[in-house]
Amino acid sequence: MSEILEPIDRLEPIQDIGGVAEAMLKVSGLTKHFPVRGGLFAAAKTVRAVDDVSFSIAKGETVGIVGESGCGKSTTARLLMHLMPRNAGEIIFDGRQVGRELSLRELRRGMQMVFQDSYASLNPRLTIEESIAFGPKVHGMADSAARPLARELLGKVGLRPENFAARYPHEISGGQRQRVNIARALALSPRLVILDEAVSALDKSVEAQVLNLLVDLKREFGLTYLFISHDLNVVRYISDRVLVMYLGEVVELGPVDSVWDHPAHPYTQALLAAMPSSDPDKRTEVPPISGDPPNPIDPPAGCRFHTRCPFAEPMCGGATPKLTELDGLGHQAACYMAIPNSGHSRAPATDNLQRKAQTLS
Repeated sequence: MSEILEPIDRLEPIQDIGGVAEAMLKVSGLTKHFPVRGGLFAAAKTVRAVDDVSFSIAKGETVGIVGESGCGKSTTARLLMHLMPRNAGEIIFDGRQVGRELSLRELRRGMQMVFQDSYASLNPRLTIEESIAFGPKVHGMADSAARPLARELLGKVGLRPENFAARYPHEISGGQRQRVNIARALALSPRLVILDEAVSALDKSVEAQVLNLLVDLKREFGLTYLFISHDLNVVRYISDRVLVMYLGEVVELGPVDSVWDHPAHPYTQALLAAMPSSDPDKRTEVPPISGDPPNPIDPPAGCRFHTRCPFAEPMCGGATPKLTELDGLGHQAACYMAIPNSGHSRAPATDNLQRKAQTLS
């Protein structure tokens, strides 16, 4: 049976356990493989959706995750929220290991998620006010306090409560529904919000409004964001650091300006080259990447991008390159071309790397 809680008037924000220096979220070796049933004469196989992903998010930071469809972005988000079981890996939230020192109930208080499909995320039988008040009531808040809180949060996201509180999801637009989802996520006073393609289904004018709203809410509530998107312009606008995924692995990670100005991995370079430009003289006429992504059931050995990389050499199909610090300022890449003295013909020497770090600092 579920735990019975005494009604309370207000949910207290979760306390800062680890201190300012402690990362809000640490992920180590996160792995998720989906079994695929074999046929009569075929053996069962495995889809390697997320493979040994590690990263951290500092308090008050926004980390963006980018990559092609199917690279593992959304699966990573669902693993962090424990919406599906992970095969391996450790998740530490504010210095406490999830599952041992931190219960799932406490994690859901401190970490909330806004999904891509704003309509499917809301219960069509609940009014907007009831949808926002539902979470606090589950965590013990009295109905008499949860409904005023829902109306207050509606005002925070730019929707007048007197006009929207009694409406149902089908009676409002996509942009308004996404604002409701943001308000619902904030109702539990979380410290980390995961935004999974939260603005991708919106037109550009509404997208800009929601992005500005997210920036304002982050400042007002002291939030930390994990922002997942395929739109590189949006990621650069809102993120402090960016994580690039390819076929379930992290291939580059670093400060957003450093990654944009000096992309080290050929896949990151191709993503940036594929960005559309309004300048007719800068049209993309040659595809930045040739070929299709490999099958995640049977990914290539070594660097998973080497089958599509124009700079691939025999060593790239051998051992998998590890994420390596490039400049001493947090920019990392998993590419033999970027790793000093790796043996690749384009790899820099160690002294060149030191000079680059001195220049950037």
